[in-house]
Parts: sequence; C-alpha cells; structure tokens
Amino acid sequence: MDLKTLRRRLGIVSQEPSLFEKSIADNIGYGDTSRQVPMQQIIEAAKMANAHEFIMSLPAQYDTVLGSKGTQLSGGQKQRIAIARAMVRNPKILLLDEATSALDFQSERVVQQALDSACSGRTCIVIAHRLSTIQNANVICVIQAGKIVEQGSHSQLLAKNGIYSKLYRCQTKAS
Repeated sequence: MDLKTLRRRLGIVSQEPSLFEKSIADNIGYGDTSRQVPMQQIIEAAKMANAHEFIMSLPAQYDTVLGSKGTQLSGGQKQRIAIARAMVRNPKILLLDEATSALDFQSERVVQQALDSACSGRTCIVIAHRLSTIQNANVICVIQAGKIVEQGSHSQLLAKNGIYSKLYRCQTKAS
C-alpha cells in the first residue's frame, strides 16, 4: 500500500487537536480535504462524536467561528470536534494518540463514549497511558523500551500479573 492510499484510509485524533480560526463546520470538514464535505455529513460526523448537541447550543451553531486554537471550547469539546474531523472521511483505520489524557474525568467519559462509537466497525489503534481508555480493546500491547513485553485482552493481562496488571492496580488506586 502506498503512502497516499494509507493517508486516505487513516483518521487521527491526537492529545491536543489543532483547530483553526474558522467555523466549526470548516474545522470538521477539514478532515477530508479531497472534496467539499456536504453539511449533512459534517452533522453526521458530529453526532457520532457526541458533538452535535453542544454545537447546536452555540448561538451560531455550526457557523460558530473558533478563536485562536479553539479557545472558546472546553478540552472535551475540542476533542469531540477532532473526533468528528477524523470521522468525516470514514477512515478504515483510526489512530487515537492519547486522545483523553488531557481531560478531566467528566469530559473523559463523554469523549470516551464518542471514541467507542467511532471505533465501531473499523480498526482502532489506541495509544494511552490512562488504562481506563483501553480496557475494552480486543488486543492490548504493553510496550516498554520500544518492545512489546505483554500482549492480550484486559482480563488476560490482569491474570498474567505482569506490568499491565501492576500499572492497572496503581491507576485504579489513584482514582
């Protein structure tokens, strides 16, 4: 597979999404620059990302122009716009790079629901230190010093009582 094909099939949601000083609709539509994305598809992507409701509560709704780096929005709202942007191209592969790490508990819950919905029916690669975001993954790979040191489902890794299990216990105690 060539790089151009891979890029067409890939959607990315990063820890700190870049939003532009444009409308919310433009920010979501930017997820597929190969075409003019119809408004109905922008709305569908926003619904999938649990963003439609808060967008509709804004005075200008999808025409709301975002400030520098989307400063008018909360962290959770920015993430949901980023998820909608990734979903508008209907990617075969979705890469989630620490997509909930900068969020508070309440925002994480809403964004995690959006991510669970977005991952349905496609390959999702989730990079996370917060293990609560990967518990439902089919396969979890624990990487240490650039190498996979454990691999399995959440329950399999807990049963191994290795690195994943220790990290999970530490994180659940802390929260």
